[in-house]
Amino acid sequence: MTGCAEQAPVPMLLGPTASGKSAVAMALAERLPIEIVTVDSAQVYRGMDIGTAKPSAAERAAVPHHLIDIVDPRDSYSAARFVADARAAIAQIRARGRLPLLVGGTMLYARALVEGLHPLPGADSAVRRRLEDEARALGWPALHARLARIDPVTAARVEPGDTQRIQRALEVFELSGKPMSEWLSRPATTRGGMGGGMGERAPTPGASDANRGAPPAFVRIALEPSDRAVLHARIATRFRAMIAAGLVDEVRALRARGDLRADLPSMRCVGYRQVWAWLEAGGGSIEPMIEAGIAATRQLAKRQLTWLRAMPDRIVVDCLAPDPVAPVLDALRHACGL
Repeated sequence: MTGCAEQAPVPMLLGPTASGKSAVAMALAERLPIEIVTVDSAQVYRGMDIGTAKPSAAERAAVPHHLIDIVDPRDSYSAARFVADARAAIAQIRARGRLPLLVGGTMLYARALVEGLHPLPGADSAVRRRLEDEARALGWPALHARLARIDPVTAARVEPGDTQRIQRALEVFELSGKPMSEWLSRPATTRGGMGGGMGERAPTPGASDANRGAPPAFVRIALEPSDRAVLHARIATRFRAMIAAGLVDEVRALRARGDLRADLPSMRCVGYRQVWAWLEAGGGSIEPMIEAGIAATRQLAKRQLTWLRAMPDRIVVDCLAPDPVAPVLDALRHACGL
């Protein structure tokens, strides 16, 4: 069986954490000539394996995976860079006559690839450090309250515990004098240069780029739960399994490097943030940390589902169905003419 034609849409398999995306993708790879392009802002980091639910060495040997282990945890990785990296991977996979399947739950990356990015001001390390200092002194709820005063629209969409988005919204306001909601009301663009922040414009291959050509079209397939409570139970089971598999030791090793900080994007990933804070406080009873990690992961899933609901063209498959692979396979065959 051959892959998609060059002009056929590129399929995306999206879903909240613990929805079974990786298992479905691996099952699809037994039936189709797939290479997986990971859409995950945590799996890009080297040395962060357990808490990101990275595919095993055996899985990666059986099915090629792209955009995993490409960044050191001390460095940042932006949506703009993801767009460039993903388009390059898609072109290379198609050139081999195989089918690129984008799989993951970082919805900002998925939307940037399909729709482009809003031209927000770029990141400013000095502003970010000052906001982090203020958060340490006042607490992130105080900064969320500040955001609510200057940009109530954005504050209503951002949870008080979502430190990265609170910081970014305040940074945008300080740099531009305009609230993020005003920036986001402008049309997205897929043109412009690359940068380091989540607000940079996504680069578009030029017409002369023979390897990539025009940006491809996409079809989005969403694994969504018919029962949120079951997904929540899965999340709790998975987080406890990560702890049992050695997540604490993984974070302890990252801390021991000496060049990482709790406020880096990598260390603010769900799970890593909670374990880091627990270790920094001296350890003690582990159960409250586990419960905090589970709660944060459920909040992440809630945000992911909110992003998915904003994609009206998505094809929804119940991730709790006895066999979610079959309807996903049908959607792929229809979209790609397989």
